[in-house]
Amino acid sequence: MFVVIGWMLAGMCAGFLLRSKKLGWVHPLISALIWALLFLLGLEVGGNPHLVASLATLGLEAALVTLAALAGSSLAAWALWHWLYRRKGGRA
Repeated sequence: MFVVIGWMLAGMCAGFLLRSKKLGWVHPLISALIWALLFLLGLEVGGNPHLVASLATLGLEAALVTLAALAGSSLAAWALWHWLYRRKGGRA
């Protein structure tokens, strides 16, 4: 964990020192690396027989967690909107 934090801090320091330079190649490099990581993650998941066998159950659980998170976020956003709107003296 400290190695990851160290690399992140090193990147932040390098970015701070190079902030006046034009680094247009960084965004395409990051995109390519993300695609490579996603591909390698797919290889890892597809190569794990236990994970592939339980994919249907995991998919159902993931869908339920997603729906619960969506419902909770929507409810919290709605409640915050009404709370802020009523503080300004308007009607909700």
